[in-house]
Amino acid sequence: MATLNDNLEKLDGFLARFRAHGIKNRIAGADRDGGGGVFASVSPVDESHICDVARGDAGDIDAAAQAAHAAFAEWRDMPATQRRAILIRIAEGIEARAEEIALCECWDTGQAYKFMSKAALRGAENFRYFADQVVQARDGQHLKSPTLMNITTRVPIGPVGVITPWNTPFMLSTWKIAPALAAGCTVVHKPAEASPLTARLLVEIAEDAGLPPGVLNTVNGFGEEAGKALCEHPLIRAIAFVGESRTGSLITKQGADTLKRNHLELGGKNPVIVFDDAELDRALDAVIFMIYSINGERCTSSSRLLVQDTIRAAFEARLVERVNAIRVGHPLDPKTEIGPLISQEHYDKVTGYFDTAKADGATIAAGGAPAGDTGYFVKPTLFTDATNDMRIAREEIFGPVLTSIPFATEDEALSIANDTPYGLTGYVWTNDLTRALRFTDRLEAGMIWVNSENVRHLPTPFGGVKASGIGRDGGDWSFDFYMEQKHIGLATGQHKITKLGAL
Repeated sequence: MATLNDNLEKLDGFLARFRAHGIKNRIAGADRDGGGGVFASVSPVDESHICDVARGDAGDIDAAAQAAHAAFAEWRDMPATQRRAILIRIAEGIEARAEEIALCECWDTGQAYKFMSKAALRGAENFRYFADQVVQARDGQHLKSPTLMNITTRVPIGPVGVITPWNTPFMLSTWKIAPALAAGCTVVHKPAEASPLTARLLVEIAEDAGLPPGVLNTVNGFGEEAGKALCEHPLIRAIAFVGESRTGSLITKQGADTLKRNHLELGGKNPVIVFDDAELDRALDAVIFMIYSINGERCTSSSRLLVQDTIRAAFEARLVERVNAIRVGHPLDPKTEIGPLISQEHYDKVTGYFDTAKADGATIAAGGAPAGDTGYFVKPTLFTDATNDMRIAREEIFGPVLTSIPFATEDEALSIANDTPYGLTGYVWTNDLTRALRFTDRLEAGMIWVNSENVRHLPTPFGGVKASGIGRDGGDWSFDFYMEQKHIGLATGQHKITKLGAL
């Protein structure tokens, strides 16, 4: 197994070119400086400067949108088998550079190598899965009527914008870009400004695999500049976005004048409900994994623990012991389980909730403090003695912070679980099948797992309700977003046509 020093040495080699040349925008197969100059990419591990990054502006977005528009017809009309072959080669390229992707992602985001080593391979899996759907993506239905043979088909919507977040940027980028390309769309990708490294690697891998210039374009920059221009651009037909709910609302407004189609994967304050008849050892493992892995920086994390009062004391005692034993450290150390948060701004936000919890009357049962002298490290934190009206139970903290709330009855648990603006995921732990069926039917969430942590299956729909988003990704749902339905009616005989104006 690689050691911390091994990974640091490899990373140094991978970063050498970024340090020397920075990261440019990639438009129509060529590098381009940013119209807004450059901005600095900083590692959350030690607050060191990684490289300068092109700061894209409206002019860069226009160039990228024009490139995507110009490349669209060729990519749309390319035989499906040829597009499939290119997507497979992209998957192979990701696999070949998986270690580079993982190490760069760890340094760029602070995510632990323990998890990022697998994230790159999941990105390859996304491309392989959607490559296998390319040939039948445009298939439709035969809907016969008495006088017509009605058939449906799907066609790619056109150039699309993809705006991705900083928490697991490479995997989430492939989650959006792979189905868009498989559908026959061209893409302008605006990665999060806090994590630009692997977006550059992805466009390089795609072009090396034979993706024609202009089919995938990458413009770095800030949301209020490049992101806004992308959402407003008339040549961009749709926006696929992953991020916080407030930004999703802005994107909807910015695309209104051009009638953009939007797919929004937004925030969550997801409940995990543990009943006293659950298999408690497995429930404990799942509760811990779903809030403290990925530094707690993911939309599907179960940040509210609803635990039945009959088992609350014993369950929380075991939880405190485990949380205090989680290994916080350098993200490139294979033994590390939690690395630093993404930025100073986000660190300040997360640590600010420690004082909020005290002011609201909750107990800090574990953590609740910074960790280390440099970098944006915090101790994994558990709040107990909480109620659902506290800010720590209502606001998305997006860090390794769990709020525990007791309940007495099934109805009370359901009421607490649904008492939130969000509705992304829910996790239910019970061995009562009828309860599981009742509860999941009434739980307000787009995705629910029973006696399981979040286990993603690519053909299933991913998305939330309420403030957690609009639309679904995964399987055929992705093609519904990136493609337009078309109906064609073919007369099967000489049916009667009403005559107007005939003598």
